Amino acid sequence: MERRLTAILAADVVGYSRLMGANESGTVTALETLRSDFINPKIGEHQGRIVKLTGDGMLVEFPSVVNAVACAAEVQRGVRDRNKGVPPDRRIEFRIGVNVGDVIVQGEDILGDGVNVAARLESIAPPGGITISGPARDHLGNRLDLTFEDMGERRLKNIERPIRVYSISLDTPSNREADVAAATSGEDKPSVAVLPFTNMSGDPEQEYFSDGITEDIITDLSKVSGLSVVARNTAFTYKGKNVEVSEVAKRLGVDFVVEGSVRKAGSRVRVTGQLINAKDDRHLWADRYDRDLTDIFAIQDEITHAIVEQLKVKLLPQERKSIAKAPTDNVEAYTYYLRGRDFFYRHSKTYYRLARRMFANAVELDPRYARAYAGIADCDSFQFLYYREDVAIETILDNSAKALALDDKLAEAHASRGLALSLMHRYTEAMQEFEQAISLDPNSYEAHYLCARASFAQGDLERAARLFERAAEIKPDDYQSPSLLIQVYRSLGREQESKDVARRAVKLAERELTLHAEDPRPAHLGSAALIELGEKDRAREWITRALAIDPDDPLTQYNVACGYTNLGDLDAAFDLLERSLPRAGPEIRQWIKHDSDFDPLRSHPRYRKIREIIEAG
Repeated sequence: MERRLTAILAADVVGYSRLMGANESGTVTALETLRSDFINPKIGEHQGRIVKLTGDGMLVEFPSVVNAVACAAEVQRGVRDRNKGVPPDRRIEFRIGVNVGDVIVQGEDILGDGVNVAARLESIAPPGGITISGPARDHLGNRLDLTFEDMGERRLKNIERPIRVYSISLDTPSNREADVAAATSGEDKPSVAVLPFTNMSGDPEQEYFSDGITEDIITDLSKVSGLSVVARNTAFTYKGKNVEVSEVAKRLGVDFVVEGSVRKAGSRVRVTGQLINAKDDRHLWADRYDRDLTDIFAIQDEITHAIVEQLKVKLLPQERKSIAKAPTDNVEAYTYYLRGRDFFYRHSKTYYRLARRMFANAVELDPRYARAYAGIADCDSFQFLYYREDVAIETILDNSAKALALDDKLAEAHASRGLALSLMHRYTEAMQEFEQAISLDPNSYEAHYLCARASFAQGDLERAARLFERAAEIKPDDYQSPSLLIQVYRSLGREQESKDVARRAVKLAERELTLHAEDPRPAHLGSAALIELGEKDRAREWITRALAIDPDDPLTQYNVACGYTNLGDLDAAFDLLERSLPRAGPEIRQWIKHDSDFDPLRSHPRYRKIREIIEAG
C-alpha cells in the first residue's frame, strides 16, 4: 500500500438514467463514442490516468492540478460544442469535480479522502460545469486563464470538515486573459532578460547592493502576467561578462534586455537603467535616478513601470498593488537583507551562518520583515540539510510561519516550510508547500530542487527527474541537480542521459571547486560523475579531497560511501556508513532506500546492520 499526493478528477453524466430509459443502446453507444473519440484522448494529452469507470462516470488521476483543471475545461468546452444543435433531452452533459489530496494506492485503484472529496464536488457541480476544492484552487494560482467564483465553505456528504469550493466559469474570460490579450494584440508575451546591474560605487564590497537591486527588479517584473522574464539565476550567469546584447538575447531567447548600474555613496544612491530591443539594438528607454537611499523602493517601482509601459503591457490591479508594496520601510533592514541574500547565494557552511546573522539583524530592525524571516528559515534549513548543524526543525517551521503570516505569497517561505516538513517525513504537507512555492514563483530554484529531493526520498523517481531537470534549467551553473540526476536516470534505465548529465556535472563541479575550495560538496558529488564516466583515479582524488575538507560531515560521508561502492571498495563503504548513519538525519536514512548507488551492497551480509540502523532511526 502506498500513499501519495495527487490531483483527482471525478466526472459523471447528467441525466443519464433518463436517457437510458429513452433509448438504452443508442445512448450507451453515444457515450462510449464520446469517450473514445474525444474525452480519453484529452485525458491522455494532459497526462491523466483513468483509474476506473463508475457506471456512466469516471475517476481520473493527474500529475498536477494544472493538468486536471485544464483537461476539465477543455472537455466541458468540447462537449458543449458537440451539443450544439442537439435537442436538450438528447444531450450528454457532464458534471466534473477536481480536488488535490492524499490518496491510498491499492494496485491500480486509489482510495481515501482525496477521492471522496472529488466525488462530492462533482455531485454539486451544475450540468456542464466544474467545481474545485480550495486546496486545488490554491495550487493552481494564476497559471490558467479561467474565472473562479468562490462558493464559500460547503458541507459535503460524508465529509467531516467543511470544504471551500470554487466554481469555474467557461463563458467569461478571466481578467488576466482579457488584459494580456489586449496588451499583446494576439501575439506572444514580450520576453525580457534583466542583466546584473553594474556596481559603480568603486567598492567591491557594495556588489551585494547592485545585485540586490537587479534581483528585486526581476522579481517585480516576474509578477506581471503579460511578460515572460528570465529567471534570476540564469540572468546572473552573465554577471561580470562583457557580452553583446544581441548575443545574450539570442542565447536566452528573449526580445528585450535591461541593463543598468548602481552607485551607492553614503545616504545617496544613483541608479541608471535602459531597455534595449535586441532585434535592432535600439534603446527604447533610458533614465537616471539620483535620490536619497530611502527612495530605493520608489526607484525600483519606477523602473518596473517604465519597462512595462514601453512594452505596452497592461498591469492588472493586483499586480500593480503587489509591485508597489515595499518589503520594508526600513532601509537599514533592507541593506542587511541584501547582504544576507548575497552570502546565502554563496552556499557554504560559513556563508549560511553569515547570511543568517544578516537576516536576524534585518528582523531586529523591522520585526515585520517577512522576507528576512524566510531568509532565516532558509539558512537553518540548508545548514541542517547539508551540514547537520544543530538546528531545531521547530525553529525553521516557526520562522517560515512568521514569514507566511506577514506575507502568504512568499514563495521562499513556502519552500523552507516544505523542506522542514519533509525532513520530518511529513511528505504530504511538504509537497503541498513546495507546489505552492512553485505556483507563486515558477522560477524558484530552491522550490524545484527541494521538491525533487523530497520526491526522490519518497521513491517517485520520474517526478524527481522532472524537478531536478527544471532546477538545472533555472540555475545553469548549479552542479548539484545534474550530479543527483545521474543516479535518478540510472535507476530509471536512462543510461545515455546519465552519461550526458555526468559530463555536465563534472564541468560545473570543477568550477565550483575553484570558486569555493573550502566546500566539500562539489568534490564528493562530482566524484560520482567521474565514476559514471569511468575516470576512477580522478574520482578517488576528489573523494580524498572531500574527506580532507570535512571528514565528519554526514553528507560527505554518505556520498563518499556511494563512491566507494561504485569503485568496488565495499568494506570501506560499509565502514563509513556504519559510522555515519547513526548520527545522520532522517532524510539520508530515507534517501538510502532508493539510491541505486548502494544496490551492490544490498545482498551483502553486512547490509543487514545498515537496514537495522535505518529502521532504528
